[in-house]
Amino acid sequence: MRGRFLALEGGEATGKTTQARLLAERLGALLTREPGGTEVGERVRELVLDPALPVSSRTEALLMAAARAQHVAQVIEPTLAAGRTVVTDRFTASSLAYQGAGRGLEMAEVAALSAFATAGLQPELVILLELPLDVAAARLSSEPDRLEMEGAPFHARVAAGFRQLAAADPTRWVVVPATGSIDEVAARIWAAVDRLP
Repeated sequence: MRGRFLALEGGEATGKTTQARLLAERLGALLTREPGGTEVGERVRELVLDPALPVSSRTEALLMAAARAQHVAQVIEPTLAAGRTVVTDRFTASSLAYQGAGRGLEMAEVAALSAFATAGLQPELVILLELPLDVAAARLSSEPDRLEMEGAPFHARVAAGFRQLAAADPTRWVVVPATGSIDEVAARIWAAVDRLP
């Protein structure tokens, strides 16, 4: 029996990493992240997030897809095939929101690139953590990475991109307000996961 595949998505500083960890612990699932999850993915992460490194929008999209292809082949697919649940901090929706909506690349091209990288694998549930942009900006660290350093218009486009993706696929997506305490947000997420058949 295949394991379940769940993804947490959202903009910067919405609490995805913390909530993904808590959810994985509760489910006894493998916790992973993008870009990352493999040695290749972690090296790509360093490149993509380095504030000192100029990276074009298309290069960014290709690097994310390369990291994802390795992630699926080496970690996600074998774990699911072994019957274990996987919780990932970001997956294909982040490419559509960041490189598509945020960078202005053609959505269909980014979607096709992601589909190629994953061999069509999709999470059965995508949890979108939503937080007002001003609240998220106040949560950012004092040493932001290259994506965190982008201005408010970019992050507004990313947030709108996520909302459009969620609205277009309501059976697979659930939108969770990321305001309140960590425990309150975790309870909202668990309520969504608990409804899965």
